[in-house]
Amino acid sequence: MTVLPDDALSLAAEFPDATHEQWQRLVEGVLRRAGKDVSGAAAEDALSTPLEDGLRARPLYTASEPVPDAGLPGFAPFVRGGRPEGSTLGGWGVRQQHTAADGEKVLADLENGVTSLWLVLGEHGIPVAELGRVLDGVYLDLAPVVLDAGRETEAAAAALLRLYEERGLAPDAVRGNLGADPLGFEARTGERLDPAPAAALARTCAGGYPGLRALTVDALPYHEAGGSAAQELGASLATGVAYLRELTATGLSAEQAAGQLEFRYAATADQFLTIAKLRAARRLWARVAEVCGAPGRQVQHAVTSPVMMSRRDPWVNMLRTTVATLAAGVGGADSVTVLPFDHALGLPDAFARRIARNTSTILVEESHLARVIDPAGGSWYVERLTDELAHAGWEFFRRIEQQGGLASALRSGTLAGDLAETWRARRAKLATRREPVTGVSEFPLLDEPEVVRAPHPAPPIGGLPRVRRDEAFEELRERSDRHLAATGTRPRVFLAALGPAGAHTARLSFAANLFQAGGIETVTQGTFAESGATEACLCSSDAVYEEQAAGAAADLRAAGARHVFLAGRPGDHPGVDAHVFAGCDAVAVLAATLDRLGVS
Repeated sequence: MTVLPDDALSLAAEFPDATHEQWQRLVEGVLRRAGKDVSGAAAEDALSTPLEDGLRARPLYTASEPVPDAGLPGFAPFVRGGRPEGSTLGGWGVRQQHTAADGEKVLADLENGVTSLWLVLGEHGIPVAELGRVLDGVYLDLAPVVLDAGRETEAAAAALLRLYEERGLAPDAVRGNLGADPLGFEARTGERLDPAPAAALARTCAGGYPGLRALTVDALPYHEAGGSAAQELGASLATGVAYLRELTATGLSAEQAAGQLEFRYAATADQFLTIAKLRAARRLWARVAEVCGAPGRQVQHAVTSPVMMSRRDPWVNMLRTTVATLAAGVGGADSVTVLPFDHALGLPDAFARRIARNTSTILVEESHLARVIDPAGGSWYVERLTDELAHAGWEFFRRIEQQGGLASALRSGTLAGDLAETWRARRAKLATRREPVTGVSEFPLLDEPEVVRAPHPAPPIGGLPRVRRDEAFEELRERSDRHLAATGTRPRVFLAALGPAGAHTARLSFAANLFQAGGIETVTQGTFAESGATEACLCSSDAVYEEQAAGAAADLRAAGARHVFLAGRPGDHPGVDAHVFAGCDAVAVLAATLDRLGVS
C-alpha cells in the first residue's frame, strides 16, 4: 500500500507560482478572440461590472487587496459582528410583520418558528385599541414586540407598556422596541412630528426597561425611494446622529441614547452587496459612536426588499427572499423579516406566511449558516466591497450633514433629488433589461393564473415615493390584460424564423422574451396570415439576414404586416422598420408597439 506524505494535499507545490500579470495575459487572449483588443489592466477592466455609488466589481480579488483589519466579532469596529457569539447559539431572530388584527395568525407564527413580532399599528395597520386582543395568548416575556405606529406611536407605546403591567411582567423581562421614528415618518409622509415624545419614550425605557428600546432608525424609506446601498447607509447614519443629538439634549448620556436605537435595513437578492452593506453599517456606526463616546454595537433588523418583489409570477419571490435572507444572516443581522412571496399583491395567505418563516428555519437548521460567525469574512471580494461601500456611505452621510442634517435634507428636497437620480439610472437598466427581473422582463408567463389577495391597509403617502423594479413592465402587462378582457385576445406579434434552427433559435427566444415582457403574445407556428397579427419580427443570424431579410420583409408586407422588426443589431435591412437587440430600450419598444396596436 502506498503511504502518502504529510504534504500530499499541497497539489501545486511542484509548480512555480503564477503571477497576476500571467493571468491578465490569459484574459487578453480570451478577449482578443471575442474581438476586444485590450491588454494589461485594461483587459481586467473589460471584465469588471459597474455597481451603483461609483463602485465596480472586478473579476478577480487577491490577498493584496488594501483593506483595513475587520477585527473580531463583538469588538470595534464590529465589522465581523456585533456580538462575540454571533448567531451561533440559535441563529438570527425571525421577526414576522403583521398589519392586520388577526391574533390567530400571530400565534400560528410564534408556534412555528417566529421569535419576535413587528406590528404595524394605527391608521395604516392594526388599530391601537386592538393591540391587547392581537397579543392575547402571546407570552410577552418570550416574544419581543416591535411597534411601528407612525403618528400614533405615543398611544401604541402606552398601550403596550400597560399590557406588560397588566400581565405582571417585570420591567427587566420586557424585550422589543416601541418603534418611535419621527424622521422616518416624515420621509414617508412629508409630515413633521415633534421629536419630544420619542425622547420621552427613550427616557422611560432607559430608566425602567433595560431590554426595551424606544426608537427605530428605519432606512427602508430611502431604499424604497430607489436609493442605493450607500445612500441607505448615509441616510441611516444621519438619522441615528439626529436621534443621538435629540436624546442627549434631553438628559440621556451618549451611552443611554445609543442604547435606545435599532437600525432597519433592506436585504436584497444581490447577495454580496447585502452582506457588505450590513458589515459596513456596523463599521460606520462604530465610528459615530466612538466620536460620541458611546458603545458602538449597532443592533440590526434586516427586511427582505419590497422593491425587488414582483407582482407577476410572484412564486419567484420565494427565491429572491431566500437569497436575501441568506445574505442578511451571513451579513450579521440580529433579526430578519422575510416578506411573504405575495407581499406585493396584498395580505399574505397562510401558505405564504409559512414559507416566509420557514425560510430562516431552513437556512439556520438545515443549511447551518449560523454555525460560523461572519462566514463571508476573509473573502477578498467581500472585505474590499465592505470597505468601498463604507467609504461611499460615509461620503453620503457627510453630504447630508453639510446640508444641516437629515431633516433639512428631506425638507429642502435635495435628498429626494439624490434618490430620484439614482433611481433614474437604475430604471434605465431595468428598461433595457441589463438588470433582468425573472418572470417579468425575462421568461414571463402570459398565461399564468392570477393570484388574488385581500389588500393591505393603505400605506402612508405624501413623502418619498415607493418604487418597484417591475413597475414599468407591470404597466405594459396591465394594458395587455385590459385588452384581453375587452376583446378575448392579447395583442400579437408574429415571429418569422429564417434559416435552419441553429441559425434562428437564440434570437427567436430573445424576441419571444422581449415581446411577452410587455404582454404581447408571440406566434411562431403557421403563416403570418394565419397568426392574426399585424406586426412581425424576423429572427435569425446575421449571415441569414444578409441573404434573406429583405425578401422576407417584403413577403410579410405583402401578407399584411404593418410593422416589421428584426431581432439583431441595427444595420442596412431594407423593409425593416425597427431593430430589437440586447440593450435596447425594451419598455419604449413595447409601449410603442402597444400604441400602434391600439392597446390602451
